This record gives sequence, structure tokens and C-alpha cells, in this order.
Amino acid sequence: MKAEAWIFGGCTIFLIFVTPVYWLITSASDHGGDWTGTSALTMTTLLTLMVFIYLYFHANKMDPRPEDRLDAEIADGAGELGFFPPYSWWPLWAALTLGLIVFGTAHQAWWLAVIGGVLGAVSLCGLVFEYYRGEHAH
Repeated sequence: MKAEAWIFGGCTIFLIFVTPVYWLITSASDHGGDWTGTSALTMTTLLTLMVFIYLYFHANKMDPRPEDRLDAEIADGAGELGFFPPYSWWPLWAALTLGLIVFGTAHQAWWLAVIGGVLGAVSLCGLVFEYYRGEHAH
């Protein structure tokens, strides 16, 4: 995970240099600077720094993966990689109910938003518990 940590570290360093330059370029205009873009760049810098710190300290406590070792062979990475879920219809229903809630809220049809909330709770329960029953139960 050290490679991933250094990618985020490089992005953090890049953003540390870019953010003040962006502020200086936009403050040269008559409007006094772009607060929105500068705030977004500052928060992006802090987020990449947070991920870098987490990955850096976590990578030091883990055994190196085959990708992280210079002496690793291709066969070292063989084997099961994890659980990959099969197809699922629940994300579609969750997205449709979210769309129904947003549509009802935008048009101030609160009854439609409430119906979407109830259907959203059902679809969320189906999404969370889909591997506890049925064809793909564990």
C-alpha cells in the first residue's frame, strides 16, 4: 500500500502548490478572488492529505503485499482475491426511489416524497440483506 500512499502524497504536494497560485490568479481580477474554487482546492488538499496519512501509517503496520515487494514473483499474487457479488436488482430500485424522493421534493409534492421514502426503506433493506436469503445466501 505504500505505492498508493505515495500517489496521494504526490497529489497533496501538487495541490499545496496549486491552491495559492489559483488564489493569486483569480484575485488579480476585479472581483477579488474566487472563494469557491479556492475553498474546494483547500478541502481537496486536506482530503488527499488525510488519505495519505491513513495509507502511510496503515501500510507500515501491514505485511507487504506481493505488489509492494520488489522480489515478488507473479505466482505470489495467485489465489482467491475476494468476494465479488453477482448481479443485483436492488441498486436499481434504490436509485429509482431516490429519484422519486428528489422529484417529490423538487415539485413540493410531499406525499410523493413520503411514498418514495417508504419504498426507499424497503429497497435499502433488500440491498443490505440480499445475501442472507434467496439464491445467493451465505
